[in-house]
Amino acid sequence: MQRLGVIVPSSNITVEVEFTAALWGSQISLHTARIPLREVTVQALSAMEKETEAAARLLKDADVNAVAFACTSGSLIKGLGHDAVIAQKISKIAACPVVVTSHAVVEALKEVDAHRIALATPYVDEVNKREVDFLEKSGFEIVNLQAFNLKSNLDIGRLTADDAAVLARSADSTVSDALFVSCTNLATFEMLSGLEGELHKPVVSSNSATLWASLRALNSSFRPRLGRLLEVFRFHS
Repeated sequence: MQRLGVIVPSSNITVEVEFTAALWGSQISLHTARIPLREVTVQALSAMEKETEAAARLLKDADVNAVAFACTSGSLIKGLGHDAVIAQKISKIAACPVVVTSHAVVEALKEVDAHRIALATPYVDEVNKREVDFLEKSGFEIVNLQAFNLKSNLDIGRLTADDAAVLARSADSTVSDALFVSCTNLATFEMLSGLEGELHKPVVSSNSATLWASLRALNSSFRPRLGRLLEVFRFHS
């Protein structure tokens, strides 16, 4: 049995639910530590990051085999390269491979050969601007953006996968070659494969990218059915 440690914002009510369901039968157990966040704002996200090392120490006590820092906006608001800073902080304490959502998203979009991205987020404008800047500096063209403009992270977590699908459809563009649905607190796993079949293009979410990268970090052969990203990964095993 391998142990995956996950650091989540305290108001995130989605990661544990989606990851637990997706990992059923995998011989991978999930172990979470929470860092304080109620509102998804630049100020609150910056304050939340200060608790990352304390969370890493708690996961170290569980002797986890890898750690995922499961927060999209919290890992990109300080710009390109800050994901590596977060990973280094955690790895120094937990002494294991570390996955950071924003970096996982970039690698996942590259894995499905995406260049022009339609972006769907639940965030407010100040966070959306940071995300667009991060993705563009990572080499992607953002061709359309749609957002729910929610500040409360608990409100984001209360949205359903159907809500996420509605937002994703509104963000889709005829010139996009992939769709990215952002935020680890936004439920997406139930709609990914169906939406890909409907739109005829890859659909990557923060949680699918984070779990995909976590499986790679664990060198696991387990592949949940989470759309084209995990299907492509099969050929790279």
